[in-house]
Amino acid sequence: MQAHAIAAAGLTAAAARFDASARRTATDPLSDLAGETVERIGAEVAFEANAAVLRTADEMAGTLLDILA
Repeated sequence: MQAHAIAAAGLTAAAARFDASARRTATDPLSDLAGETVERIGAEVAFEANAAVLRTADEMAGTLLDILA
């Protein structure tokens, strides 16, 4: 199912965004602390949204299988 692939890619991208932001903050903690905090919050929200898409797609597939069975 395409929704699974898209959501999995979104999870990977959000995790990469969070990791990159954390690394930038660790390298230079005082350069743009507010901007990096916003970036990490955005990455967290994107991760949660993609996880919700995965859960919903899984539920829909399960419902379809129940209907067909």
